Amino acid sequence: MKLSLTVLPFLLTGTSAFAPCPVQKSTASSTTACMALGNNPEKNIVLGRLQFIQQTVAATAAAFTLLPNSANAAKYGSFGAGSPEVLDPSTAVVDEEILASEPVQKAFAAVKSYKKTIEDIKSLLDSNNQADVGPIIRKELDFVQLRADLNTLNSAFDEETQRGTDRLVRLIMQDVTELETANKQKPGVERSEKRLSIMYGKLEKLNKAFADYLAFV
Repeated sequence: MKLSLTVLPFLLTGTSAFAPCPVQKSTASSTTACMALGNNPEKNIVLGRLQFIQQTVAATAAAFTLLPNSANAAKYGSFGAGSPEVLDPSTAVVDEEILASEPVQKAFAAVKSYKKTIEDIKSLLDSNNQADVGPIIRKELDFVQLRADLNTLNSAFDEETQRGTDRLVRLIMQDVTELETANKQKPGVERSEKRLSIMYGKLEKLNKAFADYLAFV
């Protein structure tokens, strides 16, 4: 569909090349224009078709230039839930000097504590599947602080590595938000098995995402 929309304007422009010189009152300008194309109608049509083909080929080339790079898609995966694995952590390039800095070390410790919080929430639900974990999420997985710590730790990686870790950061932020949403219950209403299953699913994804992210360090 993207290709069709990109080519359409060129097709509309190109078809005008097939139209013969209009029949109108003879003027110096119109006579000159028609003479420029030639008085032979068949020759005009051939020239028009050639222009049409050239424009179509150019439009097709431009459209393919705008399409996503399949090599990058295969290497890094698409972005969003359910995407395949990102870069291999063993290929990560880490700036040891930046990693050793106090702000990054503090963020590193914080990210490890976030993973421990996810494990604690799961243990709490295992013991009481009706437990309200909202207060824990808001206190221990504060959205603003979580994002800041993840981005600070991310600064120790080179640009190529960050193309993989950035995806993990986005997934973590998204799943924390969705976990808090799934936790919300109306007063006096028990949590259904379906909602509990959603929460366990988010916790499992978060635990893995944090583990994958920490593996880059």
